[in-house]
Amino acid sequence: MQQIATRIAAIREQIAASARSAGRRPEEITLVAVSKTHSPDIVRAAVAAGADQLGENRVQEATPKIAALAGVSPRPRWHLIGHLQRNKARAAAELFDMIQSVDSLRLAETLDRHAAELGRRLPVLLQVNVSGEASKEGFALAGGITNQPAYAALLAELEQVTAMTSIEVRGLMTIAPLAESPAQARPTFRLLRELRDDLARRIPQARWDDLSMGMSDDFEAAIAEGATIVRVGRAIFGDRPSL
Repeated sequence: MQQIATRIAAIREQIAASARSAGRRPEEITLVAVSKTHSPDIVRAAVAAGADQLGENRVQEATPKIAALAGVSPRPRWHLIGHLQRNKARAAAELFDMIQSVDSLRLAETLDRHAAELGRRLPVLLQVNVSGEASKEGFALAGGITNQPAYAALLAELEQVTAMTSIEVRGLMTIAPLAESPAQARPTFRLLRELRDDLARRIPQARWDDLSMGMSDDFEAAIAEGATIVRVGRAIFGDRPSL
């Protein structure tokens, strides 16, 4: 368990150094510790070591963990970062403090309805696939804002999403392709930042504060390109156990 605390401290130091190198303040970047596949006891140790933001991929795995840590003080905030099926949207709207993986207009509509029924305003990020990888989820925008036909279609959908009253768009999320070096991920991160900046001009009534991008191998490159949230799992918890 002490190893987890040591790793979290090291990651925070790396975040701070990367922020300063990019001319940014370290407190601008939120660390989400990705606890998927790890037991509640291990996650509790991470929280004790200062991990106050936790990321999970699946509703069904997160449910017992959130219950097990319900009495922990201070209470961690839970982020859903994996693909969300619409039939699990109500449970997700109840459980999570933020859903980072809203990847379609239909899912946004479903979450908005359930959040209204629950009497809450649910913070969300819109997942955008700017890399064009077929294996990646997200609103499709391969190549970013220079892909004019796809961007026009995306803008029409986002106008509808940002008009919803029970979900609150806070920004964007993406997953970079696997690469041999972190530098190879930077163009993907740059495309998302450029998209966010353009959306802030085109749809100013929404909040576009957050860019969730960067994981264990490439979060420093993501910070250099403007990430405000990095999602780090293996570098904190080690290799994932088999479920």
